[in-house]
Amino acid sequence: MSLKDQVDALLPSWRRWYPSLFDAAADLGVLRARVCSPDSLLLSRRHERIVAEAEAAHRKQWGVEDETSGNPAGQPGQGVSQRSRKGRASR
Repeated sequence: MSLKDQVDALLPSWRRWYPSLFDAAADLGVLRARVCSPDSLLLSRRHERIVAEAEAAHRKQWGVEDETSGNPAGQPGQGVSQRSRKGRASR
């Protein structure tokens, strides 16, 4: 049953008193707020699993090994930034 159908069943003439379907549904108790921790609202936290799956699929498709492979310092991208700095300094 859709939200509109639920509101219509409880209050058929809801359009007279409410500017939107969501206002009517909230007042009638069809929609209820849920309390959650502020950390769960961060997009970076909410999508960590999706990003991790995408990175794993990318590594699998392109045959990429560990992020730190071939990098003696163990930090991703450090070798590239050093080369670019050296190139700029020699100019």
